[in-house]
Amino acid sequence: MRRSRTLRTRLVLFISVTLAVVCTVMALATVFVQRAYLLGDLDQRVSYAAERGQGGLQRRTGDATDLGFLNERGQAAGTVAARFTDGEIVAAQVVTESGRPQALTAAQIAALDGITADGSLHTRTIPGLGTYRVTAIGGAGTPVLAGLPTHQVDRMINRLVAVEAVIAVVSLVVAGGVSAVVIRRRLRPLGRVAATAAEVSRAPLDRGEVSALTRVPAADTDPGTEPGQVGAALNRLIEHVESSLAQRRRSEERMRRFLADASHELRTPLASIAGYAELMTMDGGSAREIEPALAWRRVSAQSARMTGLVEDLLLLARLDEGRPLQAVEVNLAPLVAEAVWDARAAGGGHDWRLALRVEPSDATVVVDPARIQQVLANLLANARVHTPVGTTVTVVLETTDTHRVIRVRDDGPGIPPALLPTVFERFTRADASRSRGKDTDGGAGLGLAIVAAITEAHGGRIDVRSEPGRTEFTVALPTPAAAPAQR
Repeated sequence: MRRSRTLRTRLVLFISVTLAVVCTVMALATVFVQRAYLLGDLDQRVSYAAERGQGGLQRRTGDATDLGFLNERGQAAGTVAARFTDGEIVAAQVVTESGRPQALTAAQIAALDGITADGSLHTRTIPGLGTYRVTAIGGAGTPVLAGLPTHQVDRMINRLVAVEAVIAVVSLVVAGGVSAVVIRRRLRPLGRVAATAAEVSRAPLDRGEVSALTRVPAADTDPGTEPGQVGAALNRLIEHVESSLAQRRRSEERMRRFLADASHELRTPLASIAGYAELMTMDGGSAREIEPALAWRRVSAQSARMTGLVEDLLLLARLDEGRPLQAVEVNLAPLVAEAVWDARAAGGGHDWRLALRVEPSDATVVVDPARIQQVLANLLANARVHTPVGTTVTVVLETTDTHRVIRVRDDGPGIPPALLPTVFERFTRADASRSRGKDTDGGAGLGLAIVAAITEAHGGRIDVRSEPGRTEFTVALPTPAAAPAQR
């Protein structure tokens, strides 16, 4: 809030200073223009007075010091007149407030020295009388000097300055108050945005469960205003933080589940190996009941199971790290055919069928052949293990403009609907209890996870659709022209 007040104060000061500068410039311009206009009018009257005085002298018969024309009606109070002889002032008078001429003193006459009778206008300060605009004309007539005081012009300009100063002060006060009110109202949404940000910053994002974070109200997210743009940006940031936290929680939950499942899968064969080893080293009846060859076979089987699990985990870890795969241009048709023949040998009780709906020349892809063979083997093993004897398994190879598509379809009982969304997650098995007997063979629930990871590492995609009587896994690998760089 302190920053909001500081911003509001700065804005009010900026507006006030701007208005003060504008008012000052306008006032100065008005004063200068008005002064120039009034002085121009005064100069015209001074020139007219000089011409009038010269005309008056032409009608008079007095001597060279005669200034009797100042007694004529219409002479303004304060008018100064003088006569020249050989460039020197020989007589000078001023019209007093009573309308009678009064001779100027020597000091006052000295203030008029240096003025030539060329009609030019001069500003002189006459002691005791003030500032005057003065001109002298000669020509064919008698040289005459005339002058009028500027105090009326100065008084009018001073009044104008005073009035403009009052108007400027009042305008600044009113504008400053209005600006403060308007700015305060306009910045209220920014204050609420700041309050929302402060509340979010106090949320314990580094620990525990974080509920829905506070959002900026919709009324404060108008994109047509600057505070609204800030509020909308903050809401997007909060949404991003919430999604990141949710993803982090999901990742942590998957990691905990992964560690628990991996520990369980490794503990089972380790416990079996330890048990058989203990029986073989015991003296007594229990040891004699176990044939050494059988014990060694069980130990070897559990060791192989544990080795396979570790290798699968290492493969998934390498794929997660994005380690590069081998990239070789191969033909999928022979790979698919060999995988079907291998599955037929391993599962003779199933009906295995192969449908190559593509020309051999159109079945090339840039892949790691060993990993693609692993994909095919895992899919076919999954169909064999999770369907009863007599199930028909069909493998189809076809092509599109951008992908080579492998479909593994069976007419078995299908995947349970509750299991279908997580079928490609690690340690996902139809056995929801995840418990296996000591002597039960079977996978650890990593086969389909490996299939998905390898397919994605090649820039492809995998999908599954299942219902009773029809389950189909679809693997789409990009054509060589559309294939991205291998990870």
